[in-house]
Amino acid sequence: MTDDINYQNNPLHGVSLKTLVTELVDHYGYEILYAYLEINSFKNKPSIDSSVKFLKKTDWAREKVEAFYLYQFKNLPRASAEQFELPPRDRIVPENQKPGEPAHLSLEDAERLREKRAKKAAERRESAGGRPRSDSRTGSGSGKTYGTRKGQNETGSGPKTSMPGNVDPWAHWRGKSS
Repeated sequence: MTDDINYQNNPLHGVSLKTLVTELVDHYGYEILYAYLEINSFKNKPSIDSSVKFLKKTDWAREKVEAFYLYQFKNLPRASAEQFELPPRDRIVPENQKPGEPAHLSLEDAERLREKRAKKAAERRESAGGRPRSDSRTGSGSGKTYGTRKGQNETGSGPKTSMPGNVDPWAHWRGKSS
């Protein structure tokens, strides 16, 4: 980062995760947050502390909540494609964009949004050649490892390579090399 970048205009600047979650829960409640974000910490025995603990450990969920805070609660205009690639806390909000009133959200709107997303996902799958999902969650027997990201081997530490049979897949967790 350079010194000439000003993050001060970002509403997340200087706001702790606990403050952010508290503001969202006070305004929307856990039911609306779960309906829009589909994060189980807002559904199963929700509390501020348990939600914050989960969000601190889970980058994708924290970024999802922070984006919700920026674009629903603070009602900022949509980020540019370039800025959208960055995590919400690293986004630069132009000086002329000021936070507005929180968006009015309802469970009915959340259901419509969920249906719209499901329809888009189905269209994307269809346009991708109509291929069925090729991971083990579908029961297709493809042999793919559940939870392994594309481009990573079973240890999750880099590009896929053929691993010899005597390699310890947990070696990197134990601090040993293979």
